[in-house]
Amino acid sequence: MNFKNLLISMASITLALLYITNASANGIFSPWSQPSKIKTEQIDLNQPINKQENLTLETNANEGRLIRVKSQNTAQEEQETRRFDHDLTTFPLSTAHRTASCDSCHARGIFTGTPKACSSCHATGSTLASTVKSTTHISSTNHCIACHKQESSGWADVSRVNHDAVLGSCSSCHNGTEVVGKSLNHVQSSNSCDSCHNTRSFTGARFNHSDVSGNCASCHNSTIALGKNPTHIQSNTSCDDCHNTRSFSGARFDHINVSGSCSSCHNGSTAKGKTTNHIQSNNSCDDCHNTRSFSDATFDHSNVSGSCSSCHNGSTVEGKNTRHISTNSICEDCHRTSGWVPVKRVIHDNVIGSCSSCHNGTTAIGKNTNHIQSGNTCDDCHTTTSFSGAVFDHGSVSGSCASCHNGSTAPGKNTTHISTNTLCEDCHRTTGWIPVRRVDHADVIGSCSSCHNGTTALGKTTNHIPTGNTCDDCHTTNGWLPAVFDHSGVTGSCSTCHNGSTAPGKNTSHIPTTNTCDDCHRTVSWSPIISMDHNAAIGSCSNCHNGTSASGKPGNHVSTNNQCDACHRTNNWTSLDVNHSLITSGCVGCHNNRIEEGKPGDHPSSSDRCEDCHSTRSWGDGVDD
Repeated sequence: MNFKNLLISMASITLALLYITNASANGIFSPWSQPSKIKTEQIDLNQPINKQENLTLETNANEGRLIRVKSQNTAQEEQETRRFDHDLTTFPLSTAHRTASCDSCHARGIFTGTPKACSSCHATGSTLASTVKSTTHISSTNHCIACHKQESSGWADVSRVNHDAVLGSCSSCHNGTEVVGKSLNHVQSSNSCDSCHNTRSFTGARFNHSDVSGNCASCHNSTIALGKNPTHIQSNTSCDDCHNTRSFSGARFDHINVSGSCSSCHNGSTAKGKTTNHIQSNNSCDDCHNTRSFSDATFDHSNVSGSCSSCHNGSTVEGKNTRHISTNSICEDCHRTSGWVPVKRVIHDNVIGSCSSCHNGTTAIGKNTNHIQSGNTCDDCHTTTSFSGAVFDHGSVSGSCASCHNGSTAPGKNTTHISTNTLCEDCHRTTGWIPVRRVDHADVIGSCSSCHNGTTALGKTTNHIPTGNTCDDCHTTNGWLPAVFDHSGVTGSCSTCHNGSTAPGKNTSHIPTTNTCDDCHRTVSWSPIISMDHNAAIGSCSNCHNGTSASGKPGNHVSTNNQCDACHRTNNWTSLDVNHSLITSGCVGCHNNRIEEGKPGDHPSSSDRCEDCHSTRSWGDGVDD
């Protein structure tokens, strides 16, 4: 019983005692009834019954207490009945007490000081013959009337359970055995029932989420309790990450539990989306923004769908400054997204202008002081990855080869190099010393044989004709063949080479001659011959002068045999010494005034047989007939 109920009970008892005391003193009423047929006698109830003659206490149902007194003082027994109304005392009897015998409460007949509290009698160890709480009784105080009806006929008739009198937790009774417990569809919770329920009714509970042992979704699933509505954003079932236990509204949003992408909510309809002046990007908002605020974004360039310059244009965000080198607008080729400087690298393909416009020693490193003499076209030799490892482009070198290839700045001629001037480029390629592209003999110092000796360079082969070592008399520097043969350097005769093996010899149609070729032929060519040295010819004149191999007798030649040299000289056909002995025709065949002088006009008439009168020595030296 709580303190308030205790005060009310004490006040009620005090008022009742005052009322009864005043009423008795004034003779208004007495608990003893005075029926006409019953003898009135003062009985001292404070005295033990065993001092009376014979006192019997009886109880009749639905009546007051009947005290029957039997007197044994006289020979004739007298019996008197007196009715006692217990309701007029300070302890009106309840229904259950009306059926109890008086001595079950008033032990040894003592009425004064009989305890009135339930626990005074109905307690283990009490001297009164009263029932006590059973072993199965719930743990409670001894204030029985807090639950049991006083007017009840038994303990089982409980008016209500005053939970203020119950000792222990709710679940010690509400366990499904003692009394009704949590139903099968009860939310997962601890056993602190009073966290949500009051002692009047299970319904109308004021829900205390702190004692729920399951997660929110185990109840808020739209079956047991209200769950996510159809327009709820995609999220997991950890409701308490955003919502409090007082109300669904006024949620503090925790983005960690959202199962969809940012843009599934931040689309301008469900929640605030990208503004009209937002940079071009995909919809992965969390790549840049945090869940606390759109501002203070850590920008993730990987999700930008436009080029760098679409934002870094000097208007939307910072662009190229005035000191930036001349380039196109592909910022990401050189810069990192974490910061403009330092650049991760320079993509030279994006640079507008020559190398030296940057590599001038001010904007970027330029040529050092010991750089070879060259133009400013750096990319002729260097790559954009490094100055070292240059593929040297000699086309941009402004000096001669020897200005670098001097053995100090760059490798020069080695000790086995042939004797030459310093015009390296006349023979060597700029991609490598060897193989040489050609040998420019104009740059060679010394004779041909100083190199073409069979060791330094190819020399005369074993079948070379016997010659001196002045190679360039015959050969050009372009190739061994074709040689412009200079016979002045030949030490042997013509036929030692022109023998048909070493060099072309006489062909099959050549006239029979000796092997002294140079008597007739030039050294520059076989034909035309310089002259015919008939001393070298073998055989008769007609062997050659037959009209095929060489000019023969013309059609108007006098009839002769073939001994040409009998009349003609080898140096001239017309300068001849006629040998008339070889003429096979008559004289008139020649001396006919057409070929040779014939008969003059004053010649005496004669036949045409000149030889009949004249000799072959002279016309005047006639022959007498």
